[in-house]
Amino acid sequence: MKKIIVLGLFSIVIFLSLTGCGNSTNSDLKNINLVSREDGSGTRKAFTELLGVLKQEENGNEIDQTYEEAIIQNTTNSVIRTVESDENSIGYISIGSLNNTVKALKIDGVEATPSHVKDGSYKISRPFNIVYSKDIDNLTKDFIVFLLSDITQDIVKDMGYTSVDSKNKEYSTKNLKGSLVIAGSTSVTPVMEKAVEKYKELNPLVSIEIQSTGSSAGIQSAIEGSAHIGMSSRELDKDEKENLLFEAIAIDGIAVIVNTKNSLDDIKLEDLRKIYIGQITSWDNLKQKEE
Repeated sequence: MKKIIVLGLFSIVIFLSLTGCGNSTNSDLKNINLVSREDGSGTRKAFTELLGVLKQEENGNEIDQTYEEAIIQNTTNSVIRTVESDENSIGYISIGSLNNTVKALKIDGVEATPSHVKDGSYKISRPFNIVYSKDIDNLTKDFIVFLLSDITQDIVKDMGYTSVDSKNKEYSTKNLKGSLVIAGSTSVTPVMEKAVEKYKELNPLVSIEIQSTGSSAGIQSAIEGSAHIGMSSRELDKDEKENLLFEAIAIDGIAVIVNTKNSLDDIKLEDLRKIYIGQITSWDNLKQKEE
């Protein structure tokens, strides 16, 4: 009789422990795993400003309210890989970097597309800027002319970004030679790589090194003179504008991405803000609000 009681109690304990484990797993599946970019990222600066996650105090200091539990990634590709491998994650990347391994959410019913960025209906967008010293050499000047030509703007459109008005409709090579260093935003880098490839076809005696160091680092490199041109995926602040000249070479939307298995297709901008400041941390709570 004692053996039967002991075996019965043992079975109950095993059942409860297994049930408890199952509940824990289901609970974990409801948590939103937030993915963000690193400090100094132009994409993060633009995203947090546009969402109201970045607040400015009366003394002028900026406070980034991104949820402290966010998973921080240093590149666009690492954000994509994280979201691709985690059904419960959410992140943000350049629209031009979207691929079919992740799903872009609509924002207030508007799809993340270049046409919606251009007509202003998609609200999360920012410029792709180049920055440079006020005193530049002829080769740097020539490359900037190329970046603002129809040739580069066709590249921008072909890559899925939004073009800007060409300041130099036509570009003709001057057969220059020399080398350039371009440093900065990992989001701008794919456009710059294609532009450099085309420029070198037209100017085979020119060598160009691209360093993907992040927007703030690229701006600083241009100020210090260690790079001829900096790349920034955010607006420049007041001090930076005093030290550098800048031009937009494209307009880019910031896509909010989730895992392809996530059933959510659309999110309100205000709910997205609440996710990124840690006020909404559960997918169930979010989906109930969206319904």
